[in-house]
Amino acid sequence: MYVCLCKGITDKHIRDAVDAGAGSFREVRRELELASQCGKCGTLARNVYDSYLNSYDENLCYAAA
Repeated sequence: MYVCLCKGITDKHIRDAVDAGAGSFREVRRELELASQCGKCGTLARNVYDSYLNSYDENLCYAAA
């Protein structure tokens, strides 16, 4: 799904940035140049980032059990 139409950034780009080691949403924004044009994608991008981290944390909990 496209998150940022101005830059052509998808939810996969955000997940890939996290997997590549981006340690915060600020780092993801900087790396992908998210919300640097019109800014309308900022909220959706943050939701995608938070959801991915939550699902990642849940998977770690199941793996540890």
